[in-house]
Amino acid sequence: MRIVVSIGGSVLAPDLDPERVRGHATVIDGLVEDGHEVATVVGGGGVARRYIGTARELGASEYDLDALGIDVTRLNARLLVTALDSSATPEPAESHEAARASLRRGEVAVMGGTVPGHTTDAVSALLAEMVDADLLIYATSVPGVFSADPKEVDDAERYDRLTASELVDVISSIETAAGSNAPVDLLAAKIIERSGLRAVVLDGTDPDRIADAVAGDAFDGTEVVPNE
Repeated sequence: MRIVVSIGGSVLAPDLDPERVRGHATVIDGLVEDGHEVATVVGGGGVARRYIGTARELGASEYDLDALGIDVTRLNARLLVTALDSSATPEPAESHEAARASLRRGEVAVMGGTVPGHTTDAVSALLAEMVDADLLIYATSVPGVFSADPKEVDDAERYDRLTASELVDVISSIETAAGSNAPVDLLAAKIIERSGLRAVVLDGTDPDRIADAVAGDAFDGTEVVPNE
């Protein structure tokens, strides 16, 4: 299979623990050993948010704040590249075209953000669309897609399975609630919908769950399937 794995910065390197980074690299190496083509997109997480918060206080524009966040995603991506044993792009790809070229060379493609205005959620969905991925995995800090932000609503319902259109509707309702956060942003959900991608949203704090999702084993998360 051709797989795109989106790893949140808060999942990969919340405290810059090398063992956590190594654990995700080991899972990706295992997927390659099993014969899969793998591309990864790494987010910025809490480190990026701290930089952005300080820069906002210093008067940076929203464009510059996005650019700063992208820089942090690429630093996190470099950590993952360093930890991989598999043949990988020597440094994070800065465009979807570069990531696709890396895949075509038989490498693990690794990238962070690309341009201001696009989150790594959207970058991942666009990459999966570009390379015609069989599976897009979002390794997040929450175990799937909920009817509301579970950090804000105690009885939020976790969905085991959604169509792409249902995902768009759910994310739209979450993003309109003040202070709420969705595990995948709306642009990414719309790209998944238009492309007919199969996606999985799971708790990636244990990287073995990524391997379980690829293998088709039971995993704690939400499966998103193309519209019928």
